[in-house]
Amino acid sequence: MREDRLACAASDSPPPGTFEAIYAALEASSLAVIGPARPRLLVIPIRDDNGFVVGGLWGCTVFEWLHVQMLFVPEPLRGRGVGAALMASAESEARARGCRGAYVDTFSFQAAPFYRKIGFTLFGKLDDCPPGHDRLYLHRRFDGAAGMAASAGRHAARPAATARMPHR
Repeated sequence: MREDRLACAASDSPPPGTFEAIYAALEASSLAVIGPARPRLLVIPIRDDNGFVVGGLWGCTVFEWLHVQMLFVPEPLRGRGVGAALMASAESEARARGCRGAYVDTFSFQAAPFYRKIGFTLFGKLDDCPPGHDRLYLHRRFDGAAGMAASAGRHAARPAATARMPHR
């Protein structure tokens, strides 16, 4: 590849296959050091009485860590242990997959108190993302920590995977 032919043009609509090509090149460059990346989805939906997904947890396990990418509990279910039950269920599955901990990012105006309450600690902060707020990065190691799955389970009336919104 000649440097004088290198085109560095930004795009918000790359041709099909661009992501896969960049991912494959990146993975190939680190394969000898860390082995293959084998991300595996971990999804626990919350459904209403009609079966529609109204919240839940979306994440993946990779490199022996659970990455919680989204967690949403509908307003009528908040404060009832549903979020803790979702996390306990995800942790249980992550442990079964051989994970050593979980990490998440959230905004300063969202769920940081919830994650701290269930044993997560702050390990990074990006100021003014979005402007006027901060993006917070939290993690929790499973080894040597108190059993979150056991304590969270005491607060939830139903398993997270079948949590339903109350009748209106």
